[in-house]
Amino acid sequence: MFIKRFLEWIGVKQKLEANDYKPPLVNEGDLWWCAISENVGVEICGKGQNFTRPVIVIKKFGRHAFFRIPLTTKRHEGTWYMPLRYKNINQVVLLSQARFLSYKRLDRKMGELDSEDFKKVKEAFVSLFYE
Repeated sequence: MFIKRFLEWIGVKQKLEANDYKPPLVNEGDLWWCAISENVGVEICGKGQNFTRPVIVIKKFGRHAFFRIPLTTKRHEGTWYMPLRYKNINQVVLLSQARFLSYKRLDRKMGELDSEDFKKVKEAFVSLFYE
């Protein structure tokens, strides 16, 4: 049986909130390790001690917030998943798990998607709602 780590996440969340640092420079199309959290049901969770997971920054909202879509290396199929190859690693963009977050959740930058891949991700996300 899988045991959720909600109490551990609360401790990490308190540390993230208490951090008083300048927002990092974030651009649309960036890939970051981001503290996602310990979530409920089928919602994607972060991993490791800091509950992090790679995410793509889809849209910035000023310096303090952004809209992101998480990634996984586990194979998934369906219209709400999009395969992506980044730095020779097969990834899957979890389109249905998109969410608005604070910059305080950002851990470290992984890199950035090229403009063609970023365009494909945005198009795949929009197609969930308009096709």
